[in-house]
Amino acid sequence: MSSRQTPQEPPERVLVIIPTYNELENLPLILDRLLASVPSVDVLVVDDSSPDGTGDIADQRAAADDRINVLHRRAKNGLGAAYIEGFRWGLAAGYDVLVEMDADGSHAPEQLPRLLGAIAHADLVIGSRYVPGGQVVNWPKRREILSKGGNLYCRLALGIAVRDITAGYRAYRAAVLQKLDLDAIESHGYCFQVDLGWRTIQAGFTVAEVPITFTERLIGVSKMSGNIVQEALLKVTVWGMRRRVQQVSKLFKR
Repeated sequence: MSSRQTPQEPPERVLVIIPTYNELENLPLILDRLLASVPSVDVLVVDDSSPDGTGDIADQRAAADDRINVLHRRAKNGLGAAYIEGFRWGLAAGYDVLVEMDADGSHAPEQLPRLLGAIAHADLVIGSRYVPGGQVVNWPKRREILSKGGNLYCRLALGIAVRDITAGYRAYRAAVLQKLDLDAIESHGYCFQVDLGWRTIQAGFTVAEVPITFTERLIGVSKMSGNIVQEALLKVTVWGMRRRVQQVSKLFKR
């Protein structure tokens, strides 16, 4: 290092949290791609006692690679609960940035550097399908319309500018998760992402979106269901009405 150079700050510690349930075939593939793309990150696999042996594969990989860790849960209690347990584990371990990533390959690990680059200037970075440069691959038209419609409804109901608030490929600064009341988050699946993103915005944190290519899983079965979508619509409606009431109350207090 020349005399003109200044020592760089130590790199931030990044933990990628990957919830799993019956992802026996997908997990080894995603771990290989992730650690080849960003070798400096650590991984936490949160397995919900998968009957297909996914947890055993995760343990084998962890035994062979210090960057991989495994958290076993006793039952399948939802994506949101899995992420919250992962957040708590990562915060306790002192990580600076915590990333949400699916195990099925829909979130390309090769695009993680985009999120990590943007987190230098934001508190939450969302890998977005619906900003310029973002796209969806191999989705039926009906599901794409449902997703875009859901995001539009969230923007209108909640008064937010985020284009893809339902997206699950995210990077949070630890300070965000430390400030939010994680115990108060009861949403699951599709709605969990809206819930946590909405709370982040309400708390005054900065949210950025970067374009990603979202690819529908090639192996296994999607966990999406009609009940999950209904939960999201109901809760967003309640949050939106509550927001309107607060706005009207402020007007009358002036």
